[in-house]
Amino acid sequence: MAELNGHRPALDVTGVRRDLVGPDRALRLIDVVDSTGSTNADLLTRCADGEDIAGLVLVAEHQSSGRGRLGRPWSAPARSQITFSLGVDASGAPPGSWGWLPLLTGVAAADAVAATTGISPGLKWPNDIMVGEGKLGGILAEVAAPHPVIVVGLGLNVTLTVEEAPDPRATSLLMLGSTMLDRSALLGSILAELTARIDRWQATGGPDRGLVADYLARSVTVGTRVHAQLPGDRDITGMATGIGQLGELQIDTGAGIVSVSAGDVTHVR
Repeated sequence: MAELNGHRPALDVTGVRRDLVGPDRALRLIDVVDSTGSTNADLLTRCADGEDIAGLVLVAEHQSSGRGRLGRPWSAPARSQITFSLGVDASGAPPGSWGWLPLLTGVAAADAVAATTGISPGLKWPNDIMVGEGKLGGILAEVAAPHPVIVVGLGLNVTLTVEEAPDPRATSLLMLGSTMLDRSALLGSILAELTARIDRWQATGGPDRGLVADYLARSVTVGTRVHAQLPGDRDITGMATGIGQLGELQIDTGAGIVSVSAGDVTHVR
């Protein structure tokens, strides 16, 4: 296992800003803060206050009130993760395609991690970045109503140790033995992949065949037996057979195909 040597460097986004920020670039602004409650919550508040957050990235060295889907808390020591949120202009894409944003974010993050570290993550529908049974990261997408803007947040464990992990199922690049632990380089790679994916999603008004194929190639859920806890205290069990046009998980229960767009999905062993 790579060693920390007791030091976690601060992010340096100088190169990321040079490559990705500008009038004719993918992003308008990258803000970095030492600590905040939640980058998603901060961008949603700024949007509610009238600020245009499309193309704005908020990065935090530490989140004290980080959260995932279903409001689940998530925390880690300062500078042990990459945590950021991005405002995405969704005005050119039909609302039915918005469910693909967390999925394409997962593909972008997984591709960036693989290219940068050699570790190839899988994606558990709809928002977990996995390596084996360990959760390397997660994604949370929220609509900034009433504006056609979606806030996409991502957290990725970089130098988190076993002792620091908030959940025994968590893993990190350090725990996985990666010697590439440069968060600044990883952030730049993830944002480059993500903005390229978002550009294509906006241009086509939804997922293209390449995105669907790339997601299925990374999916560790499709082809697996799953249990889904649905809103309204309903639950189903069956084989996950695919991803629908709206980004929903398709489950064959034996009595028919059920499309799940919201709920808590677990793999059945």
